[in-house]
Amino acid sequence: MKKIILTGDRPTGKLHIGHYVGSLRRRVELQNSNEFDEIYIMIADSQALTDNADNPSKIRDNLIEVALDYLSVGIDPSKTTIFVQSAIPSLTELNMYYLNLVTVSRLQRNPTVKNEIKMRDFETSIPTGFFTYPISQAADITAFDATIVPAGEDQMPMVEQTQEIVQKFNSIYGETLVMPKILLPENNSCRRLVGTDGKAKMSKSLGNTIYLSDPTEVVKQKVMSMYTDPNHLRVQDPGNTKDNPVFIYLSCFATDEHFKKYLPEYKNLDELKAHYERGGLGDVKCKKFLFNVLEDILFPIREKRKYYEERIDEVYKILKEGTQKANIKANSTLKRVRKAMKIDYFEDDYFLKEIENKFN
Repeated sequence: MKKIILTGDRPTGKLHIGHYVGSLRRRVELQNSNEFDEIYIMIADSQALTDNADNPSKIRDNLIEVALDYLSVGIDPSKTTIFVQSAIPSLTELNMYYLNLVTVSRLQRNPTVKNEIKMRDFETSIPTGFFTYPISQAADITAFDATIVPAGEDQMPMVEQTQEIVQKFNSIYGETLVMPKILLPENNSCRRLVGTDGKAKMSKSLGNTIYLSDPTEVVKQKVMSMYTDPNHLRVQDPGNTKDNPVFIYLSCFATDEHFKKYLPEYKNLDELKAHYERGGLGDVKCKKFLFNVLEDILFPIREKRKYYEERIDEVYKILKEGTQKANIKANSTLKRVRKAMKIDYFEDDYFLKEIENKFN
C-alpha cells in the first residue's frame, strides 16, 4: 500500500505560528524525508465557506495568502501537490454518500464541533454545512487514499470520524476505502498552541496570534505584551512555567542552539525554567529571548514569502496545476466508490444484461 499524506488549512486568514508548530513544520519534514509516495495539501475554501457564506470575499482574498505561507515555510510543489478544495467536484459527491452513514447524534458528540459552536456562539443557529464538517473532511481524506493526516490535537475527533466512516463503508460495500491515521506533533504543547493571551488556543478569530508573515516590529510588540504568570510581580519572586505562554512557546520553538546563540548563560530550557521557578529571573528577559528565537525562525520565512509575492503568477500556476493533479486522484477514488456501491450504471456492462434478463 502506498504511503500518502493529506492535510490542509482553511483560507480564512494568513497562517500563524500555531499552524507552524501544529502541522506545517512537520509537513516540511515529512515532505523532505522522501518516505511518502504522494503528499497532498488542500486549501479548504469550501469548508471555510460553511461559516463564512455571507462573506465569500474573505475566502477569495486569503486563498493566495495561504498558498504563500505554504511556499514560504518550505512546501515544495515538485514534491507536494497543493490544491483548492472547491475545484474538486468529487469531494462533494463523496460527502453526500457519507452523510448516509453518520447519525446526527454522532455529530453532536464531536468535541471539536461542540467547542467551535461554543466559541462562535452558534448554539442552534449553526449552519448545517459547518455541523457536518467532520463528514466532509472524511471525504477529503478518503478521496486521496490518505494513510497519514498530520494535524493538531483539535483534529483528532475529525480523523476518528473518518475512521468510523471508512470502517462502516467497507463493512457494507467491501474493502474500498483506505484507513487513515493522525500524526500529532511529538511535543504536547505544540498540539494546540495557546494564544498570546494565555486564554485559549491560538486563533485568527480570537486575535491572539503571531502570523508567519508578521514584520519584525509586530512580532516584538506581540511577544513583549504576552501574558505570563500574573503572580510573578517582582524579579525575585518564584514564577510558574507550567501555564505560562512564554515558556510554552519556548518549549515549542527554542533549541539548545538558540541558547548558545542568544542566552549562553543557560545550557537549555530546563535550566531557564529552574531559574524562573526559584525566582530571580524577570519576564522581560524571557520575552526578549523568545523574540530572538522566533525571529531566527520567521526571518527566512518572511524572505521566501517576499520572493513569491513578487511572482504571484507562478503561485497561481502552482495552484492550478496542483488542482488538476488532485482532480485526477479524487475522480479515481470516486469511480472506485461508485463501483463498490453498484451505482456506476453506465460503466457497468453487467447492469444492462441484468435489466434485460429481468424483463425478457
